[in-house]
Amino acid sequence: MRCPFCGNIDTQVKDSRPAEDHIAIRRRRACPACGGRFTTYERVQLRDLVVIKKNGKREEFDRDKLERSIRIAMQKRPVDPERIDQMISGIVRRLESLGETDVHSDKIGAIVMETLARIDTVAYVRFASVYKNFQAADDFEDFVHELRPQAGDED
Repeated sequence: MRCPFCGNIDTQVKDSRPAEDHIAIRRRRACPACGGRFTTYERVQLRDLVVIKKNGKREEFDRDKLERSIRIAMQKRPVDPERIDQMISGIVRRLESLGETDVHSDKIGAIVMETLARIDTVAYVRFASVYKNFQAADDFEDFVHELRPQAGDED
C-alpha cells in the first residue's frame, strides 16, 4: 500500500480489526520512511459491476460515488454514521448478488430509494429530488403528497 504522504510503497500494517459490522477489515498502517500513519479498509467484492446510465453510457460502478450521494441525503439527520455504513454495504451486496455485472442506473436508484424510505423519510425525499430531477416546488409537493396516507385509506 502506497503512503499517501510521501509515496513510499513499503508501508507496514500495525493493527487489523473488523469494521462495519464485520463487513470490512480496518487496517492501521505506518510508513517507515516518513512516519505517517493512515487507515485503509478492505472489503470483499463479489464481482466488478458496470453501471449502464440512462443515455446508454457504461461506466465502472463507484462505491464512493454511491456513498457520497447517500451521505449528502443523510446530512444532519439523526442516523448513526455506522448505520449509514451498514446501509451502503447492504446496497452494494444487493447489487452484487443480482447475478449480473451490468446494472442499470435506474435499478441502483430504486434500491437506494427503497432503502432510504425505510430509514429516514427526509433523506428519502432529498435523494428523490435529485434522482427524479425535481424542477420546481410543485414536484416536491406532489412527491410528499404520494408519501402521506390519504384520508380514509387508513381504515
